[in-house]
Amino acid sequence: MTMREGKLETKNGKIWYAAYGEKRRKTPVLVVHGGPGFLSMTDGLDFLWQDRPVYFYDQLGCGRSDRAFDKRFYSVANYIEELAQVRAGLHLDDVYLMGFSWGCALVCAYLLERRPAGVHGVMLCAPLISSPAWQEDQRANIARMPADLREAIAAGEASGDFGDAYRRAMLAYYERHVCLLSPWPVSLETAFSRLSLEVYNTLWGPSEFTVTGKLRDFDLAPRLSSIGEPVLLTCGDRDEAGVKTVKDFQERFPRARLAVIPQASHLHQIERPQIFAAVVRDFLDDLESGPR
Repeated sequence: MTMREGKLETKNGKIWYAAYGEKRRKTPVLVVHGGPGFLSMTDGLDFLWQDRPVYFYDQLGCGRSDRAFDKRFYSVANYIEELAQVRAGLHLDDVYLMGFSWGCALVCAYLLERRPAGVHGVMLCAPLISSPAWQEDQRANIARMPADLREAIAAGEASGDFGDAYRRAMLAYYERHVCLLSPWPVSLETAFSRLSLEVYNTLWGPSEFTVTGKLRDFDLAPRLSSIGEPVLLTCGDRDEAGVKTVKDFQERFPRARLAVIPQASHLHQIERPQIFAAVVRDFLDDLESGPR
């Protein structure tokens, strides 16, 4: 499948994008990556462009896109505006939105703030939607870790010294809840090596479970009932995004379904690609075939 990539001019800088399956005729998907500060990954998503166009983009400050002149730019409001500009620049009048982790927060904020037309469905994978709920889930996960790792995390958070001991505990945590594959795929190792720490630290913090940035109190859960588009939520049964939390989100949306992927964590689309593909295909097929 031919991939086309390019740069979109926005008011804040050039945004890298890639397009797959552009000659396919079904409604396209726009993928919104996680992080914040990560970059687009196509792993586990190739099934999507077998019958429809699929678009990826790197948010400003991330991956192959420009950096902001000032890190104060990095905010939910500015990324909402960027998403609107990317969608317009790619001429995606009719579209499905697929978010991963932080990308789910961005997709939901975009729907709530802009009320855009032409979004026919939403896929929220390993969703971050409420930072307080996320932090509760991480504390529950940490409580199940060995004592020496718990102590290293507590010491780092108390002192602000996120050195070797903290990082060892962080890696052990990621091996339990971010990606269960061993070794990690080269593509994932490469993506982590390119994580924009400027964006990640500004919006989030030193790790997935220590939240000190602008998103510390971010919480869209009380507003999810205002999102009327059909929603698919997915998570792994060992995900950072806790199963009960994601179930609570599902019950707040007016039209949502949930799939929990077994023996999988945050990157369940990479760990269990066949199950993930079947779940997403079923959701899209239902939307495109009408009521059963």
